[in-house]
Amino acid sequence: MGQLEGKTAVILGAASPDNMGQVIARLFAKEGAKVMVAGRKEGPLSDLANEIGGHYQLCDITNRDQVHALAAAGAEKMGRVDAAINCAGWGLLANLLETTDEQLDQITDLQFKGTHHFLQAFVKVMSEQAPTGGSIISLSSATTKALINNHAAYIGTKTAGEAMIRCVANDFGHLGIKANSVSPAFTESPMTAESFQVPGLVDAFMPKYPLGRLNTSDDVANACLWLSSDAAFVTGENLQPNGGVTLRGNPQAKDIEASVGAAMAKMQEG
Repeated sequence: MGQLEGKTAVILGAASPDNMGQVIARLFAKEGAKVMVAGRKEGPLSDLANEIGGHYQLCDITNRDQVHALAAAGAEKMGRVDAAINCAGWGLLANLLETTDEQLDQITDLQFKGTHHFLQAFVKVMSEQAPTGGSIISLSSATTKALINNHAAYIGTKTAGEAMIRCVANDFGHLGIKANSVSPAFTESPMTAESFQVPGLVDAFMPKYPLGRLNTSDDVANACLWLSSDAAFVTGENLQPNGGVTLRGNPQAKDIEASVGAAMAKMQEG
């Protein structure tokens, strides 16, 4: 019997092949949950829903009405929503002095207002269903604890998301609603694919992980699985399934430049 047998889950941000949202959706379905996946691209969502025997819904997290419609559709099609996971995000890399209003508006809409839309919509559904309750998870980032250069807007909005999660946990725990955030670190995924091709970049990060490897999307999915199960008597927390990078901190710009430079020089020598 799976850990989520008889439960339902809505996963937003699962519209890119093999991204973190899709990895989570596959694991939840494998563990017995009925799953609705959502995002902005119909093709990948439809393919994934067919693969796991679930449902899909188009949804842009920056659009409040669409997020509320997603929550309502999850409850209508699956009977209730036991778990809701927000995987939407944008890894904006921008120097503070060069960040434009357009970039700031975009990341705020996505990672601050969007997260608020998500929490508002799913708290409403979970507080109105019978019995009340459920697990809400928002993916954050290890960078809120282990700073990295040129990420001010990204880190600021992710930190705000963690704060909102704590507020939900405090305000709605009496209804059986758990709210937690999960923080991946530097993870190989469609969003970081180009970065992983840069010679020497991964080498700069590896010494910062006490457990000796970078975290994977599977590590993140397993953390979400536990938080969504009845075994997790946890709320208002930030889980760090990233091998301990917050103990040593992320490499800074000078460390990355040195590592990439050394790798490039070695390639030229060869």
